Amino acid sequence: MKSKWIYAYLGMILLILLVACDDKETNKPEETKEEEVTAPEEVEVKPEEEPDEESQIPEEDEEDQEDQTTQKLTLHDVPPVPTDVEGLARQTPGPFAAAKNIYDLEAEIAEEFKVLGPMSDNPTPEEYELYFRYMYWLVAEDYINPEDTIKKWEFASFGNPDLPDAKFHFKENYNVEIILDASGSMAADAGGKTRMELAKEAIQEFLANVPEEAHVSLRVYGHKGTGADSDKELSCGAIEQVYGFSSYNDQEFQKALNQFQPSGWTPIADALKESEKALKPFDAENNTNLIYLVSDGIETCDGDPVAVAKSLADSHAKPIINIIGFQTDAEAQRQLEEMAEVSGGIFASAKNKDELEAEFARAEEVLEAWQEWKDDALSDVDAMRVDQSFDIMHVHNEWSFTTLGTSNNMASLEYVLEELDILTYNQIDEIRKLRRQTFDEIDYTVDELERTLEEISKQTIEEAKRTIEERFESGVEE
Repeated sequence: MKSKWIYAYLGMILLILLVACDDKETNKPEETKEEEVTAPEEVEVKPEEEPDEESQIPEEDEEDQEDQTTQKLTLHDVPPVPTDVEGLARQTPGPFAAAKNIYDLEAEIAEEFKVLGPMSDNPTPEEYELYFRYMYWLVAEDYINPEDTIKKWEFASFGNPDLPDAKFHFKENYNVEIILDASGSMAADAGGKTRMELAKEAIQEFLANVPEEAHVSLRVYGHKGTGADSDKELSCGAIEQVYGFSSYNDQEFQKALNQFQPSGWTPIADALKESEKALKPFDAENNTNLIYLVSDGIETCDGDPVAVAKSLADSHAKPIINIIGFQTDAEAQRQLEEMAEVSGGIFASAKNKDELEAEFARAEEVLEAWQEWKDDALSDVDAMRVDQSFDIMHVHNEWSFTTLGTSNNMASLEYVLEELDILTYNQIDEIRKLRRQTFDEIDYTVDELERTLEEISKQTIEEAKRTIEERFESGVEE
């Protein structure tokens, strides 16, 4: 009897141990009961039953992870394709903007379309619109802003006493400062020469033709250290006026240009602050002050160049701040455009040396006009009208070429997507219909823009400003 109790007691202990062990390893107590009864000798956990890290992840977490990897964009995530002047002028370039050959970018395109995947077998109109929008923003290009054309006309009218802004009136003294980006990115190739080499050539050619009485200055930044984090403090503090303010001397200026090469970071804001200090002796009442900033990149030294540009424009010297974005990306262009906008200056995008020189040529014309004013010469209104007509032709041609280039790249993208099995032949046919309809609307807008600029060119500068604000802020409406 005593032995029976002992066996019963040992059996209960064994049962408890078996249940506890099985709970810990498999979390299936119902299945362990059978093992406890029929195979107590197999209590050891088999290797294949050992839990690994993956098996310990709760099922709901695995489902959440699957949802995250398969989650796609919706129509609300992708902005509509603009067809009005305001929308086109403000759009920024896509990752494949102005691509020379879309077919060479198949791998990059496949990567971009992972967020969408292949179109469904029976797509809805909304799905077609989503894919069309997404395709457009991949190849979208930069349209020059027509508002900058009006600013250029105002700049070309420099010296006209009828202009309401006194900073555009000629004064007895004329001061020009060039602020040049010497950060590491200016060493990039720009067609056989670096961006820095082309910028130096254009600047020297411009300043070589300024009137002898004008005072010129060259300020550089980011020309010390490297782009490494360890050199950030050194490079961000590297802001130097290497020439002027003084009359232009070819040998001395060449010597100044040879002092620096593209090197480090981009302290735009602090460079503008230094320029404001240097311009303090040149009050706006007796001086016409002009600043040209040439940069290929965004502020990288933690400054706020937009706020500083506004402060500089409102300072005692009240300089006109014109900004040239030299082969900039979309982010840098947005910042530089905003700087020009808040300071009342002109932003111009230059893709090559010719376009860079063309922007300096405008400043050269103003300097010539200032010299004529000093000599009591009269302005040639007819010549100004001719220049404006060329400006209008330039805007129309640029918008037409940009539209055509974007449409052609979208057409090429359609065939690449078929090769990648993202779109079928029939689906491409529907996308093509959307493309043709949209670009017909854009073509109409381009022609309407030309007619509007022609109308504006007949107005005074102030009337032109009001007209372009009224029409282009809400699109061209006739």
